[in-house]
Amino acid sequence: MTASRDILPRPPLDLLAPDCALFLDADGTLLAFADDPDKVAPATGLMATLDALHDTLGGALALVSGRAIDGLDRIFDRPRWAAAGQHGLERRNVSGHTRTMPVDRDELAKLRAAAHAMARELPGVRVEDKSWSVALHCREHPGYEDELRRRAPVLVAAFPGFELQPGSHVYEFKPRGMDKGVAVAAFLDEPPFRGRTPIYLGDDLTDEHAFAVVLARAGHAIRVGDRTPSCATFTLSSPADVQDWLDDVNKRLKRGAATAR
Repeated sequence: MTASRDILPRPPLDLLAPDCALFLDADGTLLAFADDPDKVAPATGLMATLDALHDTLGGALALVSGRAIDGLDRIFDRPRWAAAGQHGLERRNVSGHTRTMPVDRDELAKLRAAAHAMARELPGVRVEDKSWSVALHCREHPGYEDELRRRAPVLVAAFPGFELQPGSHVYEFKPRGMDKGVAVAAFLDEPPFRGRTPIYLGDDLTDEHAFAVVLARAGHAIRVGDRTPSCATFTLSSPADVQDWLDDVNKRLKRGAATAR
């Protein structure tokens, strides 16, 4: 993975065409962060734009998130869309079939208990139970960042079936061997994504795996924010900027469709 320049170009509006496949991270990309992950919501107008793009792309649009698919459905209310949850641990195709990677339930239960115990020692650190993975958030109390950075690797080392995925003020313990890149690669091997130019938008370290996959398939990686290093080739500044760009892309595609008639 190569380091990006500090300043990357803004993606052109013609980057996304009807023969592309679009993959979208949720938190930090489509959704602004909130102290409580359960209190986020799409900004006004976002779903109308996403619906239009979903139709234009023939369904080749997928949400790819660290959240569980149930959580994505509560937020976006699009249970028929393709989606990957918990960093690809669970994946739903366009036919509605969801496949979940097997997890050792006993080991998960012990890991969950250990995460809650650590959070009790660090008042204000929030535990997010994602059903098959567990995360510790310190967005409300960033002073605990160094403590979690030190202690999280020690905790996960006791659970060989799991690995640590650091993020933006979050440390997630997820089943070993699964990441967003694996999920995107699986989508690209099946219709309607197969054979299309992939475009992925994401803001966090967890999205770099997906960036690498789409770049290897002659696609495009769009970083949201200014995190470095990154292998992304374009950047947008924030979820609001993402929405503005998608709105403009959608308008351009609509004009093109009207001209073609």
